[in-house]
Amino acid sequence: MINKTKMIVPKKIITILLLTFSSLISNAQEIIVDSVKVKPTPKSNSNKIKIDGIIATVGDYVVLDSDIDKAFLEIQGQGGSVKDITRCQMLSSLLKEKLFAHQAIQDSVIVSDAEIKEKMDQQLEYMLEQLGSMDKVLQYFKKSNEDDFRTDFLEILKQQRLASEMQQKIIGEIEITPEETRNFFKKIPENELPQFGAELEIAQIVIKPKISEEEKQRIINKLKEIKKEVQEGASFKTRAVIYTDDRASAATGGFYKINKKTPFVKEFKDVAFSLQEGEISEPFETMFGYHIIYLEKIKGLELELRHILMMPKVSPESLKEAKEKADLIKKRIEDKEITFAEAARTLSDEKETRANGGTLINPKTQDTRFELTKMDPELYGQVSNLKDNEISIPYLMEDPKEGKMYKILMVTNRIDQHTADYSKDYTKIRELALKEKQINAIAKWTEEKIKETYIRINADYQGCDFESNWLKK
Repeated sequence: MINKTKMIVPKKIITILLLTFSSLISNAQEIIVDSVKVKPTPKSNSNKIKIDGIIATVGDYVVLDSDIDKAFLEIQGQGGSVKDITRCQMLSSLLKEKLFAHQAIQDSVIVSDAEIKEKMDQQLEYMLEQLGSMDKVLQYFKKSNEDDFRTDFLEILKQQRLASEMQQKIIGEIEITPEETRNFFKKIPENELPQFGAELEIAQIVIKPKISEEEKQRIINKLKEIKKEVQEGASFKTRAVIYTDDRASAATGGFYKINKKTPFVKEFKDVAFSLQEGEISEPFETMFGYHIIYLEKIKGLELELRHILMMPKVSPESLKEAKEKADLIKKRIEDKEITFAEAARTLSDEKETRANGGTLINPKTQDTRFELTKMDPELYGQVSNLKDNEISIPYLMEDPKEGKMYKILMVTNRIDQHTADYSKDYTKIRELALKEKQINAIAKWTEEKIKETYIRINADYQGCDFESNWLKK
């Protein structure tokens, strides 16, 4: 008797599973014999067969009926509503995805197998952590062995990356002029102007605890010791997994692929591009701590490397001194001995914000405004109750890259919820105008490629009223 048990998958992993494997199970197409037999002919006495579930073909790719079901689950897994989305609309979205990937192949868009494999390893490691074992992963995705699972997984990730690269190729060079932005705004009816939520402009002062020379030397000595072990035959990758403080690369043994334009700090790139293949650097310092780099391969203008980052530990005495310094700065500002901006320029330990008086730049929009509903929860918790020009108490935070530090925050400007105003909201309006231009470019590209690509839609979906001409009427 077979014991059938139900696998319970942690909620935390559901979204990743669905997003990554929206077509994994269904890719194992099953050929079945139809229940209605075909009358034998002189040339054939076989039964009629069909491939179960294929509802569309786009170039070299197929869409299965179950792919639509999984796409709905993806949205629900992220907390979204699907009540207003039809199966025809969902199919249209999947067709466009396949068209991007198919055309990427035709245009010889290259994606790195090593990069895809690295991403696969990272996501698989997370799945193993959540599900507990490879057997449970295979069970969940109805795969009989790990090789088949990895092959399908790799193909899915590659297809996703091809589609992404193709879309970026279409919109990558699109720009928007001030005149186009102005015309975009003028054509919006007054009663349809967008509403922008409440926003804050924020400035900060950062005080970092001092690291003792003894602690710095301890780190340098440890990195030198690791270098010597690797030169004597130990694995750099294994040492990186064990010792690195760089959480982003720990799972891959400190691996990165970089070129001259990769947004790494200058000190790191200077050392990396000075190395020969197989060489390990001496310990060197960046704003994040101390590193050693092992250069694995030089591929044209790209480097494949591994590194180990070790962040010096902060002593309780240094932490106390930093807190006292932050408290004193707060008092001097409140006593009007110095302005917040002056204190940020002369006393803050954060180079990025010192020059502009501590003003924070929103990493999502690259301007100085932070919309309350989209603000980082930690930042929101510190500033939501501050009045204009009120200073927060110094609070301790630990950055995964830079370690512990004290911050003092001030709201320098508050913008209430309001209807879009061209002069006040130019940056946001320009962003909306650019998005519209990009959407129009993708729509035009899609219509052109539909005409020249083999596309077949199953009869069950011939009645769909697609926005794009997928049915080629």
